[in-house]
Amino acid sequence: MAIRTRFTELVGVEHPIVQGGMMWVGRAELAAAVSNAGGLGILTALTQPTPDDLRREIDRCRSMTDKPFAVNLTILPSVNPPPYQEYRKAIIDSGIQIVETAGYKPTEHVEEFKSHGIKVIHKCTAVRHALSAERMAVDAISIDGFECAGHPGEDDIPGLILIPAAADKVKIPMIASGGFGDGRGLAAALALGADGINMGTRFCATVEAPIHENAKRFLVENDERGTNLIFRSLRNTARVGKNSVSDEVVRILSEPGAKFEDIAHLVRGVKGRELLETGNLDAGLIWAGQVQGLIHDIPTCAELITRIMNEAEQIIRGRLAGMLAG
Repeated sequence: MAIRTRFTELVGVEHPIVQGGMMWVGRAELAAAVSNAGGLGILTALTQPTPDDLRREIDRCRSMTDKPFAVNLTILPSVNPPPYQEYRKAIIDSGIQIVETAGYKPTEHVEEFKSHGIKVIHKCTAVRHALSAERMAVDAISIDGFECAGHPGEDDIPGLILIPAAADKVKIPMIASGGFGDGRGLAAALALGADGINMGTRFCATVEAPIHENAKRFLVENDERGTNLIFRSLRNTARVGKNSVSDEVVRILSEPGAKFEDIAHLVRGVKGRELLETGNLDAGLIWAGQVQGLIHDIPTCAELITRIMNEAEQIIRGRLAGMLAG
């Protein structure tokens, strides 16, 4: 079954399923597998150490799929920010047609992408931010509920409220993100007013995800309680998998007067990369959402997407339609 939505029409994909743009994970193997299965795969620009490396990764992805895929560019405040303009130029020069932006004040980047005819999906965590992005003339919104891995914002609004609240006000296509991993979630997101779903953690537990098997098994074996919220006291809340490192971060930051410098050595991105590459689950942080409670296996991306679409069809055509009387 094909579920046609405003989003599938916008980006030219078969199924309303998007792979999250995840640091260290959004590489060609995964993005191509998702796109080949009918979803929208996403390369993560800053996973590549230089803009030229990104160009090569885009070429590598194109060698693996002839279907649409996107590139994520996340803009975060930093003492030593990466050369965002150079990454942006690499994306434009490579002929990418779809970009996901996220993070801090993306206006400059959105305007430049749009001027080159690129469709822009902006990722946000609040209705007010979605409306701001809509005013920037982005083409679609990806809105993250509190259940998500990564940074859910500071409002703590779960998807059951956030998605319809956004749908009431946002006029452009909208993807629901945070807590999605099966056909029940897709059917629910569509019922709540979204035009599709974004999955990050769930796609990490697939055959093609370029991470260590130990990290994949960690996601399968955890349940919905297996996350920690870190950086709360710093007003930069993040949801990560519950392991010895995130437990220690929570403990240190709970102490009076604790500062980021006290936990900086634990949360460095290079340590998280080490975990994903070596399988040492005590090396650093592993980003994971509450959807871990719905992850029970490690299928291929094609198997996962086919399963989700079949389950959503059974719910929409069978279970829900069967409840209608008269």
